[in-house]
Amino acid sequence: MSQLNEIQGNLLRNPTGKAEDELERTASEYTPLHSFKLDKEKSYQQQFADMYFLRLTKIKPALEERASEAWRHTIIGDEPAQKAQRVLDIRQGELCWVSGTVYMDMALKPDILEDVSKDRWISAPISNTKYYADDGSDAVTLEDESGRIRLVGDFLKNVILVTGCIVAVMGTENIDGELEVVDLKFPDLPPQPERWAISQPPVTKGKSHSKKSKNEDEEMVDAPRKGSGGKIAIVSGLGFSGQGASHGLELNLLLEYLLGEALDPTAQRELSQISRLIIAGNSISLEERIPIDEDSAEKKTDQKKYGYDSSSYNALPSQLLDEFLSALLPTIPITLLPGAQDPANTSYPQQPIHPAMFPLSRAYTAPPASTESGWLDTVTNPWEGEIDGWRVLGTGGQNIDDIFRYVGSNDRLGMMEATCRWRCCAPTAPDTLWAYPFQDDDPFVMHQCPHLYLVGCQPEFGTKVIQGEDKQVVRLIAVPSFSATGEIVLVDSETLGVSKVKITTG
Repeated sequence: MSQLNEIQGNLLRNPTGKAEDELERTASEYTPLHSFKLDKEKSYQQQFADMYFLRLTKIKPALEERASEAWRHTIIGDEPAQKAQRVLDIRQGELCWVSGTVYMDMALKPDILEDVSKDRWISAPISNTKYYADDGSDAVTLEDESGRIRLVGDFLKNVILVTGCIVAVMGTENIDGELEVVDLKFPDLPPQPERWAISQPPVTKGKSHSKKSKNEDEEMVDAPRKGSGGKIAIVSGLGFSGQGASHGLELNLLLEYLLGEALDPTAQRELSQISRLIIAGNSISLEERIPIDEDSAEKKTDQKKYGYDSSSYNALPSQLLDEFLSALLPTIPITLLPGAQDPANTSYPQQPIHPAMFPLSRAYTAPPASTESGWLDTVTNPWEGEIDGWRVLGTGGQNIDDIFRYVGSNDRLGMMEATCRWRCCAPTAPDTLWAYPFQDDDPFVMHQCPHLYLVGCQPEFGTKVIQGEDKQVVRLIAVPSFSATGEIVLVDSETLGVSKVKITTG
C-alpha cells in the first residue's frame, strides 16, 4: 500500500523546509514590594495636615545636612550665612537659610475650604487646566510648624516648585517681610540600593579552569551573576471602550505583536526575550460611558437603587480588557497598575484592581491569603518592585499630571527628575491630588532611590538618565498613552537601555 506522500500530486504530503526550533519566553526574577498597600483597618477619620509634618520630619535631616555642607562657608557682603531653626527666627537684613515645606498660593487652584463654605460637600472633578498663572500672581511660600514666609527673587524662576516639596532656601528678609532668595537646595536623590538587594539572581554554573586529570569530574563553579538578559515591555493608556474604540485594530496588532503571531522567525526570536509586561494605568476609556440625557434625568433618578444607576454602567470595556489579558497570560506575566480611569479607588495611592473584574484572567492571580505574586499581578499605583535585580518605581501618571498644572513648563521628564530630587513621588498629595490621610508615615517619601522610574499615560515618549551626588543613576521613562500614540516601550533588563515600538495600521 502506497504512502500518501509517495503519490504524485496529492495534497497530503510532509511539510517542506527546515523545522524551526521551538522558542521559549525568557524568564525574569520578579519581587513586588507592597510599599503603598493600605491595611484593611485604615479609616478616613483623621486630618490630612499630619502628612505634611510627617514628610517634613522624614526629609528635613538629609536636606539640612546637604544645605549645611553647601552653605557652610558662604559669605555675602562680609556676612556669613546663618542657619535659622524656624521660619519665625528669620530676622530682617540678616543672611540666613531655613528649611520647610513649599506651599503655592494660586488663584486658579481648587480650594476645599471654599467648597465647604459654599455647602459643596462633594468636590468638583479636577480639570485638565493649569493652576499656573502667566501674570505672576502666584505666590511661593515656605512654611514649617512655626509659621509661613513668602519667597521672592529671580532665582525662583529657574526651579520647579509645587505644593508639598521640602526645600532649603538662603536669603535675606526684605522690608515687606518677604525672603529674597539667592540660593535653594533640594534633598537630592536618596541612597540607592545595590542591584539584587532584595531578590537573588539566578546562579549559572560554568566549568572550572583548574587543571585536572581526565579521570576526574569537572568541577562546577559559580559564573558571574547576571539577569535574564531579556526585555521588559511597558504600555499604558490601552483605553478599551464599549462602543468600538477607534484604535481597536491597533490593540489587536499589539496583542499579536506581544504573542509573536504573524511575524517572521527572526522577529519571533526577538520577541521571546520579552520577560514581563507592565501596564501602567488607564486600561479603560471613560469616553464611551453612557451619557445621561438631561430630559430624562428625572426618570434616571427613579431607576436608582441604593444610590446606583445600573443603566449608566457599561461592562464591555472591562470584558474586552479581560479578554486581552487572558490571551497574553499563558505566555507572559503581567503587572497591572490602575489609573485615573480604571475601576479602582480615586485617592492616592490607588489600590489594586480587584481580580473579580477579570473572570477569564483571575485564575492567574495569587490566592487572596497568599503573600506571593501571581502570573497576573494586580498592584497599587504608585508601585514599587524589583525586576531582574533593578529597583523599579512606577505610577499611572496622576502625580506628574498634577505637577504639570503647577508650572509653566511642558517638560515631563524634568518634573519626574524633580520628584526624585525632592525625594517625594507625589508632593501635591493631599493638597490637589486626592490622597489617603496617613498619620504614621508618608509612603510617597522616597527612602531608597529606584534604578528605573516609569510614569504612564503621558502625552509623548521620553527618556533620560539622571545622576546623584553619591553616584546614583536613575533611568526615567515617560510612557506614552497607547490609545493616542500606538507606542510601547521596551527596556533591556541588563543595561536598562530603552527602545520604542510603534504599532500602526498605516
